[in-house]
Amino acid sequence: MSERTTVAMLGASVETIPIADRVAWLSAEHAGDPGVAVLGDLDDHPIDHHDDAVWEAHVGVIRAVLARRALADGGSPLVDAVFSGEAYGDELAARLGAKHIAVTRTPLSATAVRADAIARWSDLAPATRAGLAVRVVVVGAESTGTTTLARALAEHFGAPCVGEYGREHTVAKLAAAREFSPDARLDDLVWTDGDFADVAARQTADEDALAGRTPLLVCDNDAWAATVWAERYLGRPCALPIPHRDPALYLLTDHVGVPFEQDGWRDGEHVRAWMTARFARGLRDRGVPWVLLTGTPEHRLRRAVRACRAALDAGLRWADPLLPRS
Repeated sequence: MSERTTVAMLGASVETIPIADRVAWLSAEHAGDPGVAVLGDLDDHPIDHHDDAVWEAHVGVIRAVLARRALADGGSPLVDAVFSGEAYGDELAARLGAKHIAVTRTPLSATAVRADAIARWSDLAPATRAGLAVRVVVVGAESTGTTTLARALAEHFGAPCVGEYGREHTVAKLAAAREFSPDARLDDLVWTDGDFADVAARQTADEDALAGRTPLLVCDNDAWAATVWAERYLGRPCALPIPHRDPALYLLTDHVGVPFEQDGWRDGEHVRAWMTARFARGLRDRGVPWVLLTGTPEHRLRRAVRACRAALDAGLRWADPLLPRS
């Protein structure tokens, strides 16, 4: 119905989900809609539909959003119509000098979604599901059961599992080396910063491609883990592109009590203790939630399942929005 639509995404500081995330999800959902711009802003004014001063405070924020749109594309901050599914739509439109067009609301309840997001997962837009997905990353030294545990967790929760790209990269790198020298061996490979930057980028891309299919996403390593592997092979720290978001949980598989199994691609038995310690130090330094998994494979899986359930409960729990004054 309109050629130019400004979506004002107003959020309060009491809300759990950042305004920037909500803007990004809405923008992704409506990327194909011509003339639509989603702009977010903070609106901590109280909710009182009977107070003129409060009304003007909210409308002032909306006018500021409209001015930002006008400054961005050279259009006018004035509006012809206000689209709203709220009872206050008539008053809001009148204060903006516009016509109110009531939008029929779906029976979907935001309160119900917040109360049980897992049960209402399919009601959310794809970009929102990807953003809300609880990401759990399994890391550890060679031959400590990271891949086995990641797959077992994914099977237990019916969740997708992002595979470790590092092994795939190594196989391809050796094949390329044998194009130059048919007798090239694993020990002959020359590792560079670019190798691990490629691994980190691919790991992130694979993760993002699967995020949101279910509330939980299990990852066998991630971009940050690639920095630890880079340090192991390069002998020095290596700065790599890492997503700004942190996973909800890291699971570190201990090397103690786990026999080293040579599968033809492993060469790090002598550095397993160093790598476990390096992962632990890095996780402590980052201040992210993590659990060290020890004991038998069965014990590790049970503890990992409990930790994932706790991460799901914490990650999909949000504060209520601002409520109207009684």
